[in-house]
Amino acid sequence: MNLRCSFCQTPFTLGRVEKLAALQHLYAENLNHYDAHCPRCRRATPVLRQKLEMTMPNWREALKELEAEMTAHPQTEAPLPKPEPAPAPRAESNPAQSPAKEKPAKDKPAKEKPAIGKPASQKPAGQKKASAKKSSTTQKAAAKKSK
Repeated sequence: MNLRCSFCQTPFTLGRVEKLAALQHLYAENLNHYDAHCPRCRRATPVLRQKLEMTMPNWREALKELEAEMTAHPQTEAPLPKPEPAPAPRAESNPAQSPAKEKPAKDKPAKEKPAIGKPASQKPAGQKKASAKKSSTTQKAAAKKSK
């Protein structure tokens, strides 16, 4: 059943199982309308009993079929997700406590790797980057600020 929220105008649907539950609730409580809650704003949109009955004229037989199907094929609840373990605090590295993580011996020099291609050219730290030319109005504004 297609509905439109009367507050936020969001279209949403009521499925077969929800319509059966709504009709069952309406007849148990002797109500005239069912409050269908909008999935976006969670406000209740009233749906008349007559409109629900028009969409499911043989709802009592459909309810019996659904109950028989549920008893034949019971569904279990989905397991709750396991909580994530809290991250352990990082311990400061202490060579006396962790002998497995030994540093390489300083007696043996590390193998030198040959450089691939040219080394990257480095600019001196004091050198400014090249910038685009400023327009005359920008230069005038900068001169006024510096005064």
